[in-house]
Amino acid sequence: MRLLLLLSSALLATSHYFPSTPSHSDWNPARATYYAATDPIDAVGGACGYGDLVKNGYGKATAALSTVLFEKGQICGACFEIRCVEDLRWCIPGTSIIVTATNFCAPNFGFDADAGGKCNPPNSHFVLPIEAFEKIAIWKASNMPVQYRRIRCRKEGGVRFTIGGGGVFISVMISNVAGAGDLSAVKIKGSRTGWLPMGRNWGQNWHINADLKNQPLSFEITSSDGVTLPSYSVAPKNWEFGQSFEGKQFNS
Repeated sequence: MRLLLLLSSALLATSHYFPSTPSHSDWNPARATYYAATDPIDAVGGACGYGDLVKNGYGKATAALSTVLFEKGQICGACFEIRCVEDLRWCIPGTSIIVTATNFCAPNFGFDADAGGKCNPPNSHFVLPIEAFEKIAIWKASNMPVQYRRIRCRKEGGVRFTIGGGGVFISVMISNVAGAGDLSAVKIKGSRTGWLPMGRNWGQNWHINADLKNQPLSFEITSSDGVTLPSYSVAPKNWEFGQSFEGKQFNS
């Protein structure tokens, strides 16, 4: 049995610039703000369910998305390139950052969308760790106009499957997904079963009620761009709840 050794070092967002290629979508307008984590727990959890973002390899290259971008959690794992625009006083010219969607910026309907409700519909808004924000703009800028585009994700190693639950209830948190980054369907298979469809619990946590103990587990995942990737016998026969395993990876 081989447990996956999760990354333990923080991966800070770095400055990038990419010319337009067929693998990138068009630039779209949005705004971005930042947060500064005052407690380590601020980097743990999130609406996508990835848990400790540092240990799971996302580091500070992450973003919380407003309602119109979050797509009720299906967007979790997708990658975006963001650049600062328009305000030459605060922007750092020629730079951009690449972030993964890991959280949700909830609306605040006590304020108008053009006032304090920065994440209210119809706003396209990203909330970034200050470490990422400062790669493209000076922190004093606060609420900045930006441009963003969806890009393909590049990840080290294979897709990670973390098994949770208990008894016949099985949940699987799927992370480190390259290519499109987000998933539209997941199936699981024991050695004594066929392929069983899993339901989305929340974010990229998927679940099923099935007795699959003492069976090696295989997974078949489908990304939002329609690519299906099977990984056979990812977890050995003696897998246990709480363990993580590594499968195949999408092309980036």
